[in-house]
Amino acid sequence: MTFPGGSRPATVRSVDVLDSWTRSEHTADVAGRPTTHPVHRKGSGPGVVVVHEMPGLTAGVVRFGEELVEAGYTVLLPHLFGPVGREFSNGDVARAFPKVCISREFTKLRRGVTTPVAGWLRSLARQLHDELGGPGVGALGMCFTGGFALAMMVDDSTVAPVVCQPSTPFVPGAKRGADLNLSPADADVVRRRAGEGCQVLGIRYASDPLPGTRFDTLTSLIGDAFIRVELDGQGHSTVTEQRSQVAVDAVLEFFADRLHAPARS
Repeated sequence: MTFPGGSRPATVRSVDVLDSWTRSEHTADVAGRPTTHPVHRKGSGPGVVVVHEMPGLTAGVVRFGEELVEAGYTVLLPHLFGPVGREFSNGDVARAFPKVCISREFTKLRRGVTTPVAGWLRSLARQLHDELGGPGVGALGMCFTGGFALAMMVDDSTVAPVVCQPSTPFVPGAKRGADLNLSPADADVVRRRAGEGCQVLGIRYASDPLPGTRFDTLTSLIGDAFIRVELDGQGHSTVTEQRSQVAVDAVLEFFADRLHAPARS
């Protein structure tokens, strides 16, 4: 599996791009056992959890996190797999992908299931909300983790889920390409919360095949509560490697509306 923009050399180290971030760890249950992952934090204001894409916590993801910090948010960057702080490279994708595929924390091909690491992410979001208060926190997933924000929405602490180019479970196959990486029970909760006023923002390049027809599935599931942004041009990573200002502005507007507003259902 390769993605556009993979020609950059993997030369930037984490000490460069994460030097101003505070590193800690968070432990929560995943698939029936305690699991710990590093978390990098920066900023002040309402909380946002940004879940990195394949192959890891790249410099591009950190730069996007910096944009959110500058916009007035407390940003958490959990590190779930792969390298930290390097520029995107297809070589890193090739090295990270097999390790992710054998991990019990993530679903890759199965339909109608929620990724196990969702429990860890919900715990992280709850902790952040308990600390900061307010209506709740934002969550953004991208590519491999695109659907994770939906899984986080199952917990009331997440009030602003953003789904960027969701690509799991992996295609090929029309049924996989339509699957939201949610169990039926979690999909019912997403439907209920959307009906109560919790909107979902989705962003993709219209020509990108990796998200399949998941946006159509989301529209069928939650109707007008799904804010659908489909970008022109060629690309995959909407807020990082093929960064679109339209996409970034849509995220900032969505977070401003949801995270600075009075608490909602």
